[in-house]
Amino acid sequence: MTYSYKFNEAAQIEYEEALDWYLERSQKAAEGFVNSIDAALYKICTYPFRYKNTYKHFHEIGLNKYPFILIYSIEEPDNIIAVWKVFHYKKNPKKKYSGLQKK
Repeated sequence: MTYSYKFNEAAQIEYEEALDWYLERSQKAAEGFVNSIDAALYKICTYPFRYKNTYKHFHEIGLNKYPFILIYSIEEPDNIIAVWKVFHYKKNPKKKYSGLQKK
């Protein structure tokens, strides 16, 4: 069964900020970033339980060629992937799960 996805507000802001950063440097890099996000979303919507459960009910998947991970939860029975963070590897790892609360 395929799941759909949604970004929470904070994840959407992080995604847009990262995309803006890449757009300032290179159109090609920005397109690659979007494609990498899309590929990760496809993978987690197709196989949501495949990726490691790292903290409570949150899972994560790394992006190919970009230093980010998507932190997500699985909302059942609605079959929705909730993306909570687009987290850059260089950020403080202690803040990786700060502020996350499943609604």
